[in-house]
Amino acid sequence: MLGLLGAAAAVLSPFRAWYDGRSGRDYRVQDLFGGITDSEPGLAGSILLPFAIAAGLALVGLLLRSRAAVALAGVVVIAFTVLWTVRLGQVVDSVSVKSDGTGLDLGVANALGGGVLLLLAAAVMRGRGQQQQSDRSDREAPVQA
Repeated sequence: MLGLLGAAAAVLSPFRAWYDGRSGRDYRVQDLFGGITDSEPGLAGSILLPFAIAAGLALVGLLLRSRAAVALAGVVVIAFTVLWTVRLGQVVDSVSVKSDGTGLDLGVANALGGGVLLLLAAAVMRGRGQQQQSDRSDREAPVQA
């Protein structure tokens, strides 16, 4: 359940406001590596792309009970969010949440929260090997009278 919530939060976060009312889907992936600009990308070129890939990886990891895949998805979401925050800080000189509604917004919180939920899901989920070992130990346990 944690993994599904984390993946959903990560995918929905670009549709929320990230900074001064500008939504996450309005930032290009290239902006994360070359500096944030005012140009608006198409949906496939926005930061939705890495978050959607991470959510897909998380879903595959959940289906296959792969802790590593779910953890990697969480790391990707957090890394892209932190990279965006660093790039934004280089442009505006100060990144903060202000009482007048400007500054960082709920989209960033959703992305970070989704990444943390994915990491928590990876930490608490049972991997494939653990499930098989516990099943074998139940079958091999001696019967006590």
